[in-house]
Order: sequence, then C-alpha cells, then structure tokens
Amino acid sequence: MERAELAAWLRLTLAPGLGSRAARQLLKAFGLPAAILEQDLATLTQVVEQGAAKALRREPPHFEQHIDTTLQWLQQDAAQRAIVTLGDPEYPAALLQIEDPPLLLYRLGRPLTEARTALAMVGSRNPTAQGLQNARQFARALAEHGLTIVSGLALGIDGAAHEGALDGAPPDAMATIAVVGTGLDRVYPRRHLALAHRIAERGALLSEYPIGTPPLQENFPRRNRLISGLSQGTLVVEAALKSGSLITARLAAEQGKEVFAIPGSIHSPQARGCHALLRQGAKLAESAQDVLEELRLVPAAPRADEDEPAEGEEDPLLAAMGYDPVGLDALIARTGIPAPQLQAKLLELELAGQVGRLPGGLFQRLAAA
Repeated sequence: MERAELAAWLRLTLAPGLGSRAARQLLKAFGLPAAILEQDLATLTQVVEQGAAKALRREPPHFEQHIDTTLQWLQQDAAQRAIVTLGDPEYPAALLQIEDPPLLLYRLGRPLTEARTALAMVGSRNPTAQGLQNARQFARALAEHGLTIVSGLALGIDGAAHEGALDGAPPDAMATIAVVGTGLDRVYPRRHLALAHRIAERGALLSEYPIGTPPLQENFPRRNRLISGLSQGTLVVEAALKSGSLITARLAAEQGKEVFAIPGSIHSPQARGCHALLRQGAKLAESAQDVLEELRLVPAAPRADEDEPAEGEEDPLLAAMGYDPVGLDALIARTGIPAPQLQAKLLELELAGQVGRLPGGLFQRLAAA
C-alpha cells in the first residue's frame, strides 16, 4: 500500500468523532477514501451529519507520525503483514454481514483467503484443568476435520484452543485465527508471545486497532463481534455467568450463527455460563462430533450402546473421584486408601493426564473430550 492510499484510509479510521457508520456511508457515496477527502464540507454534509463531516476535515493528532509507524510495521515483513480494507478481495465476506464491520483489518500471518470453514472457541481466562483439556482436544479434533479455529489469544481457554488447532490442522492449512484487542505491534498477554509467533506462521492474527494501540479494557469486548462474525458457529468451552465469552455467544446468536456449549460440573462456577446458554437454547456439545454434525461437516454417527465402556472397567480411584473437584480427605473416606498411597496414586494419574490438580488442595478427574 502506497503512502497516499494508506494516509487516506487512516484519516478515515482515525478521525475523532467520525465513527465507522458515517465512514461507511461516505465510502458508499464517494468510493475510495481519497475521493472522500476531496469533497468540500457542503458536499459531505449531504451524506453525513455536520459534526461527522467537520471531524473528517480535521487532521488527527500526530497523524504523520502514525503514517510513518504503520508503514514501518508493514515493511518489516511484507510477506506476512497487510492492511485489508473494506472491499479488498481478502476482506472476509462473513464480516460484511455483521452490524458494524471494521473499515480495515491489520493482518499478521497468512492471507485470510486461505481460511477454511471457521468456528469460534471461547471461554474462561481462569479455567479448570478439565476445561483446558476440553479446549485443546475439541480444537485439535475440529482442526483435523477441516475447521479453522477462531479465538482471542487470551489466557485460559483461548490459548488452549489456539494450541489445539495448531496441533490438529494439516501443516499447509490455515489452523487458527487470533482476533486481538491491541495493535499488532504488541502481544497481549506477553505470556502468549511464543504462541502468537506460531499462529502467525500457520494462521493469522487480526486487529481492527491501529499500530501502537495498547491493551485498553474497552477494546476487548468490542473485538468479540469479529470473533463470532468470522465464524460459522461459536463454541463456549467453559464460562462463568459474567464471562466475556457470553458476550461472544450473544453476538453469535444475533448474527444468526450456531451457539454450542460444553456442560460441566454443577458445582463449578466456570460451568454456570455454559449451563445458562444451554437453558437458552444453545446446542449441547459433548464431543467434537456433535459440533461437526450440527454444522453438517460430517454425517451423523450412530449412537451405539457398545461404544460405552462396560461398568467396572475404570480405575477404582477414578471411579471414586467422579468428575467434580474433590479433596484428599474426601477421597480417603471414599476409598479407604491411606494418605501416602493415595497421594502416590494421584501423582501417577496426574502424570498420565487423567487427573488435574486444582488450587486449594483439590483434584479433578479429566475426561477425554
């Protein structure tokens, strides 16, 4: 993108007080941003309110510096970095159907035209061990079956979903898309720096926010409309009742997309959001197969009784644990196993990936997704 073209687009997106709705009205009336900027105030006010027209006529603060910063970011790796504008062939058609599509997207990674059928996966930033395992296993299985997993790069379920997709997708496939709430010149949270590099190699990171934008709290709920908008459906893995993941689920429903939820323990606060969604009509997801069938990506599988393991085949300690978090004293009471032997057995199961250790001295059995 040449400097003049970039400057025109940035002027349209950065003008304080203009707003994306007014900007889209101007694009519809005059075409490219450069043509909009050639119009006088009287002509502009025939399309938008006078306040919006005047906002466009004022140059944003530090505008030339912002153009330079953006060009430098683009030129660092032209093969991986792009600004995808409204009307560009790479601009996702699915986003054109949402209420407030961004005027442009900053992209780091593979072209968006490589994306396969997309599914959003979201959930708690403070998940249980089972929730993390579910996210990884569902994402891996869904990516193996041809889905691109979309999430938000947050700690917890988001990160596990990205990792699972990277593990499951074929090497040449668009594995996952991370929609972030900052400029693409920074990674938030910093703990996901290595993960972000992996996503850029085998997927893409997207942002509607300009280069240099820090992690502002108000930007993260807003980017959720893009996570759901890019996707054919949204799977909520684990969420509390006030989780931001429920915002994504609500937006997906408003966009006419499928909403799926994984059930959890009735005693787990992180499961209550999913249970609320299920009461509201979300589709129950007990396995990746449930999602694939609902999206008509695989034929429905027969539900044969012989698929269920015979009673008594499982480890007695696992049977005593159930699927809810449980403390050591309760397990001693249930099993009669002395504490030293019980702790050794729990460690063995933990190393085998069958038990997770939770805060407060609790343990939880991990079920396969």
